[in-house]
Amino acid sequence: MLRRSLAFLALLPLAARAQAPLRVVASFSILGDLAREVGGERIALTMLAGPDVDAHHFQPRPSHAEALRGAAVAIRNGWGFDPWFERLLRSTNFRGVQVTATEGITPLEARPTPGHNHGPADPHAWQDVRHAARYARTIAAGLARADAAGAATYQAAAAAFSTRLDALDAWVRAQVATVPEARRVVVTSHDAFAYFSAAYGVRFLAPQGVAKQAEPSAQQVAQLIRQIRGQGITAVFLENMTNPATLERLAAEAGVRIRGRLFADALSAPDGPAPTYEAMMRHNVGLMVTAMRG
Repeated sequence: MLRRSLAFLALLPLAARAQAPLRVVASFSILGDLAREVGGERIALTMLAGPDVDAHHFQPRPSHAEALRGAAVAIRNGWGFDPWFERLLRSTNFRGVQVTATEGITPLEARPTPGHNHGPADPHAWQDVRHAARYARTIAAGLARADAAGAATYQAAAAAFSTRLDALDAWVRAQVATVPEARRVVVTSHDAFAYFSAAYGVRFLAPQGVAKQAEPSAQQVAQLIRQIRGQGITAVFLENMTNPATLERLAAEAGVRIRGRLFADALSAPDGPAPTYEAMMRHNVGLMVTAMRG
């Protein structure tokens, strides 16, 4: 009896380790939310560029490198969106499972912006809800590679989440359809909505192009002002992480008011209007549709 009890106690540390959550690091908040949906309680998640943080130009700290060293799975967007994360993976000699969320998606060509270049692919693929569902399935496959015992759980969670995203995609299309086609035009701070445009038929104009830091020329601003006035565009928005000065000046000169703040590259804090991917899309579409109707 004593020998059996000792043997049981010896196995306890192994059992505890087997039941410990899988440590997962995501480069930014939108990927983190998708990973949380798929991984649930089986994962312990760390997001490096958190809510309302610009992932394009994030500067990792030593604590972020330490988080990666202890992780089993690292999730990045790819396509030049989070190159700092790739450098961090190399510098920490990361040996876990690497997941590139955009894997298998056909990219749109990035429009070059002076002083800023993601590369040949536009990285903002999550703005098409169908691509976000693909992200979730890719993340589930990556988690399963690191945790084979949880593979069925991850697959089932990704399938259930994809069903919700199918409904979200249908809702977005129905909302946009309530706006006359000629009025489906939005002006926003920087060019992060090309996938939304391609999927849902809304045209986006951005004075700052892809780069949040790029300053448009006076000629570009004047041309956009003429376009806003000439077409009667009423949907003008800031983004949650961009400098508002350029767009505020443009709106004042065009005689239109800014209709709110969209979330493009990061979620809001938990108490904000876009704490999850689904909430972000509903928030953005709700604002855009109301403003486009004029």
